Amino acid sequence: MSDDAVTLFVCVSCRRALPEGQGEGFDLPGVQLAEALQQRLAEDASITVTPVQCLAVCNRPSTLALVSRDRWTYLIGNLNTDLHLDDIVESARAFGRSTDGIIPWKERPECFRKGVVARVPPQGFSHPE
Repeated sequence: MSDDAVTLFVCVSCRRALPEGQGEGFDLPGVQLAEALQQRLAEDASITVTPVQCLAVCNRPSTLALVSRDRWTYLIGNLNTDLHLDDIVESARAFGRSTDGIIPWKERPECFRKGVVARVPPQGFSHPE
């Protein structure tokens, strides 16, 4: 992974109950999100989309982790492919342009502001004194 490479890990395990009137059972919204992101970012060599099994945020499908070397990692839930695809792509690009992975609050789309599950410091991080 180069220093500016970004990976979007997308949970493909989360199940979501089908809306009323669309039958019984569940769908897998993360599969749809991962496929849409892979198609949208196919020409962008700086961002990789990697489907993963269970990010342990089952009550907030779809969930993704925004990861890069020496940057803070974001775990974002409650994402919807139809509503948030453009926001996710732009946020991944902003994340890649940052030096530390922190996207300024005002530049984060609403789905990221409301969907943040966690922000994790990079390995080797030490709090400034």
